[in-house]
Amino acid sequence: MEPDKAFLIKLAHTKMPYGKYKDRYLIDLPEYYVVWYHNKGFPKGKLGEMLQSVYELKLNGLEELIHTIKRNFPKR
Repeated sequence: MEPDKAFLIKLAHTKMPYGKYKDRYLIDLPEYYVVWYHNKGFPKGKLGEMLQSVYELKLNGLEELIHTIKRNFPKR
């Protein structure tokens, strides 16, 4: 599987591991929360990479792309 494709599939199924929005899919986080992270600085590691991607997707109005991926590639 191509790395970008694998990353997007993983992103579609990843939930926030802590905080006020714990257990909510990253793509479903409120926009203001993702913007807050963008201004504050994303966490280090994979979660930070994913949140940064979510920020870019939301900024460009592409959330539906991730919802489509989630439907077409169910978590195994």
